[in-house]
Amino acid sequence: MEPESVQRFRKYLQIKTVHPTPDYENCAKFLLEQAAEIGLQGRVHELVKGKPIVILTWVGSNPDLKSVILNSHTDVVPIFEEFWDYPAFDAVRIPTGDGDYKIIARGSQDMKIVGSCYLEAIRNLKNAGKQPLRTIHLTFVPDEEINTSAGMQCYVHTEDFKSLNPAFVLDEGIANTGPELYAFYGERKINSVRFTSHGDTGHGSQFIQNTAISRIMNINNALLAFRDEEEKKLISQYGGSSQSTLGNVTTINLNVIGGGVQHNVVPENFSSVFDVRVSPNTDIQKLNAWFQQLADENHADLEFISKEPEICLTDVSKSNKFWCALLDVANNKGLKIIDAIFPAATDSRFIRGVGVQAIGISPLRNLPVLLHDHNEYVTESCFLEGVDFYTDLVLELANVEDH
Repeated sequence: MEPESVQRFRKYLQIKTVHPTPDYENCAKFLLEQAAEIGLQGRVHELVKGKPIVILTWVGSNPDLKSVILNSHTDVVPIFEEFWDYPAFDAVRIPTGDGDYKIIARGSQDMKIVGSCYLEAIRNLKNAGKQPLRTIHLTFVPDEEINTSAGMQCYVHTEDFKSLNPAFVLDEGIANTGPELYAFYGERKINSVRFTSHGDTGHGSQFIQNTAISRIMNINNALLAFRDEEEKKLISQYGGSSQSTLGNVTTINLNVIGGGVQHNVVPENFSSVFDVRVSPNTDIQKLNAWFQQLADENHADLEFISKEPEICLTDVSKSNKFWCALLDVANNKGLKIIDAIFPAATDSRFIRGVGVQAIGISPLRNLPVLLHDHNEYVTESCFLEGVDFYTDLVLELANVEDH
C-alpha cells in the first residue's frame, strides 16, 4: 500500500509550477492546506503579485532565540515531453522489481523532495508531541530557477525576512551516485562577462588589419587557456571532476558569440559572452582586473552581466553548533557527509550574503543526477529515508542552544 506521505509528495509534484507559467496559486493553496493539517501557522508574502512566498511557522518554546529556516523553491524548469517515458507531471509510481518504486516527475530531485521531506518531518514531530526550542519557519519561494525579484534574491533584504530572525537555514543540495550525502557550505560566484571588441572595417576581400574579430579571438583564446589551466588543476589537485570537487576551481565557458552584418563586410564589432563561475580559491579581484586588461589591450568593452553577492561561506568547524548537530544526526544514522562548495547556484548564496548561515543538503544518494534532465526521478525508499533523516535533523537543529 502506498504510504500517505508518498501520496502527498506526489500530489505536490503534480502541481505544474513549471516555467514560463508556473501554477503558483494552486501550489500556495496546497501548502497552506498542509500547514492547516499539520497545525502550523501559514501565510503568504508577495514581492511580485501572483508569485507567493509561502511561510509556515512552528513557534518554539523559546521564541526569543533566533530561528531555524527550512527553505525550498517551488518552481521547476521546463520539459521536453518527447524525451519523457511518462508525463512529467503525473508523478507516476513505477515498481522497480526489488520492492521499491520510482517516482518520476519534474521537480522530484530539484527540489520538491526537500520541501516535502520538511513537511513530513514536521508532521512526524507534531504527531509525536515534540516541541522545538527555537521557532521553525518553512519558506517556499518562487522563481529560484530564473532568479527574479520575486524570490529569495530580494526577499532577504525585506523586513519580512528579517522578522523571521534566522540563525541557520537549510536549503537544497544535489544528488550523489554514491552512498554519501553532500552538504554544501558555500557556492562559486556567478561572474559572467561580455566582451565587445571594436576594429577597422571594410570589404571582405581585403587583408584588413586590427579587426574586431581578430581582437575578440585574442580574448577568447586567453580565457579558454585559463579554462584549460583550471581543468588541469581539477584533475591534478582534486582527482577529477565531481559534485564535491568542481567548486574548488573556476570554470569558464564561451557560450555566445555574436557579430557580423553580411558575408562581404568586415564587422566593426564582435562580442563574446562567457559563463564564469568563480571558486572561493580564486582571487576574484585579480581575475576581474585581468579581464579589464584584456579588454583594454584589444579595444573591447567589458560588461559584467551578473550582479551577485560576494562569496560567503558557512563555518563547518566544530565551533558551529548547527553544523555539529547535522553531523551528529548523520552519524547516528550511519550516513557519511561530504562537505563541499556547490558548483552551480542556489538561493543559499543570497542567504549567506546577508550574514545568515546556510547549508545545502538534499536526501538524494545512490541516485543519478537528474535535475533539469529528462525522466527526472527519485525512489520511494529515498524519499522515506529523507523524511526519517529530516525528522531527526529538524528537531536537533531547533534544539541547539544559543551560542
